[in-house]
Amino acid sequence: MQENRSFDSYFGTFPGADGIPAANGRFTVCVPDPATHGCDRPYHDPADVNGGAAHTHAADVADVDGGKMDGFVAEAEKSPRGCAVTQSPSCSHSSTPDVMGYHDAREIPNYWTYASDFTLDDHMFEPVSSWSLPDHLYLVSAWSATCGSSAPSSCQNDIVGPYTPAMQQYYVNLAMSTGTAPVQDAWTDITYLLYTHHVSWAYYIENGTEPDCEDDAATCPPRAQSYKTPGIWNPLPLFSDVQADHQVGNVEPVQSFLAAAHSGQLPAVSWITPSQTNSEHPPASVHEGQAWVTNLINAVMRSPDWDSTAIFLSWDDWGGFYDHVAPPVVDGNGYGLRVPAIIISPFARKGFVDHQVLSHDAFLKFIEDDFLGGSRLDPATDGRPDPRPDVREQARQLGDLSADFDFSQVPRPPLLLPLNPSPGPASKPGG
Repeated sequence: MQENRSFDSYFGTFPGADGIPAANGRFTVCVPDPATHGCDRPYHDPADVNGGAAHTHAADVADVDGGKMDGFVAEAEKSPRGCAVTQSPSCSHSSTPDVMGYHDAREIPNYWTYASDFTLDDHMFEPVSSWSLPDHLYLVSAWSATCGSSAPSSCQNDIVGPYTPAMQQYYVNLAMSTGTAPVQDAWTDITYLLYTHHVSWAYYIENGTEPDCEDDAATCPPRAQSYKTPGIWNPLPLFSDVQADHQVGNVEPVQSFLAAAHSGQLPAVSWITPSQTNSEHPPASVHEGQAWVTNLINAVMRSPDWDSTAIFLSWDDWGGFYDHVAPPVVDGNGYGLRVPAIIISPFARKGFVDHQVLSHDAFLKFIEDDFLGGSRLDPATDGRPDPRPDVREQARQLGDLSADFDFSQVPRPPLLLPLNPSPGPASKPGG
């Protein structure tokens, strides 16, 4: 799970995808620009480091603007960008709004190659209309809440996010000194079902600094990140069921993933989280993020486990970048804006663009169908009833990722790509 890119910012000109509206070789959209009293059109952006813009719940609402999808430039002009967003005191690129810029195979050739050779999902939406914290909670549990105690019944819906910066730093300090963290998330996550069905799992984290601020503010100093630092990008140690099941040790450094891939001992289910440097979260390098992802994918493709693996590559939220598709309404929490998603597997359909409505909830649905006999994170059946508003995996709008696979085809061989690829060809409006 990479960071902070909209679908249109990476694949808005990809052939066959629902990309940036265009006609006769020209983009037909122009987003209002309050600074110029005019409007800004999409443009090709060759920059390796981008600025993006605010990506809070309030920014989501403003960008979508009731379905008009016209608030992106205005939000960018009033929010810190790029070097001001997080982290790097040495960063010096321009803070001019770049949310209407898009990349293509010239900047992200490997991502475009994966999309061309495997399956691209062009209606994948972040699960909640908010930022990284609730998105990463949804990724493992299909909900974001604040809990009053370790009882699941004490939890209440919260899509802004239950951790404050001070709370997260407290968790980190306590975990580093004692090896454990206080329970913060008492509702049920997917690892509880994996545990009860004896299915192996691991959550891998890259050492470095966190990809974003510890709240939804725009600026913050860098914070250290490792598998021992619970929080936004390492949420599972804060879940009461993970602690009760004595599975906090399943959270490991990313080096353990590479070793498991090499030896053919990958767990059934894995999540992988980058550090800031490799996250693609502005002001991180797009090139470095792509190289890091490519290395992970190459490791799986070289693994004895390749012939039974499905890789789901996606981005946690839109990062303030333009997208033209209004998110469907699934409930009061989401969906959020559209993000890229690529399915890579020996059995992934080649060159297929999947137009189903999907969200990161579909990853949980796939895990449940593939490993758990269709069991769901459902308070009525999972043995740990919590007051979540709905069962996201059963949403009427949600498609099924099994459509992205063809298990009758000859298994696809590995597609090993270079970490520093040459630029690909230019695209054109309309794909």
